[in-house]
Amino acid sequence: MNREEIRGYSPVLNREMGIMVYGHGGRPVLGFPTQNSKCKNYEEFGLIDQLADFLDQGRIQLFVVDSVDEESWSAEGKDPSERAARQEQYYHYIMEEALPFLRSRNNQPPITMGLSMGANHAVNFFLRRPEQFSGLMALSGVYDSDYFFHGWMNPVLYDNSPERYLPNMPSDHYYISEYNRRKMVLCVGQGAWEEDGIRTLRHLESVFAQKGIHAWCDFWGYDVNHDWPWWYKQSRYFLPWLLGEN
Repeated sequence: MNREEIRGYSPVLNREMGIMVYGHGGRPVLGFPTQNSKCKNYEEFGLIDQLADFLDQGRIQLFVVDSVDEESWSAEGKDPSERAARQEQYYHYIMEEALPFLRSRNNQPPITMGLSMGANHAVNFFLRRPEQFSGLMALSGVYDSDYFFHGWMNPVLYDNSPERYLPNMPSDHYYISEYNRRKMVLCVGQGAWEEDGIRTLRHLESVFAQKGIHAWCDFWGYDVNHDWPWWYKQSRYFLPWLLGEN
């Protein structure tokens, strides 16, 4: 399997950032790691091995990025406006630096993918800029800025909080037709550590229905926990559908 580690200085974030590239071709997938994690997260926790056949057969090419969650969503001791600003800088890093790099290797619109906190990023990037992506797979996210910011809000955080901006999107906004031209799946288990994921996905599911957005919101069983073994199974289950293979 092709495996590359790309490191470079980000002018937007004013720090070094990493991207791991797996596979030689196929549909590109932009992968966001779990909370506070870096670009080797999928590899270190075994997901790359689990997806080896997709990668070796050229069905997908996976680009996993670093997060800056420790400076934004997780940095509860910092000024919330600084945390929100850092998340917005991360948005610009992905759109202006990471995506152009991805396109230099694979000039197809990628699927956004994320696990846990990474699912929040995958959903937010897809919903903010659907024309840049071809699909969405979000596993076990908690889509609620209050969970991280405890009721604090400003316009910058609002722009990164789908549960806030999506209900206010006009029903005739052209993004809704853009969403519906693509495949979207958001999944959560109903086992251990998934309570907030269930609650917040139920809310998003109701917003999608109100807006006529055709997202697949899938709630797996009561034995399905917020953990890697289930994300292995969910990834393998949903990827063929996202790729149009079934």
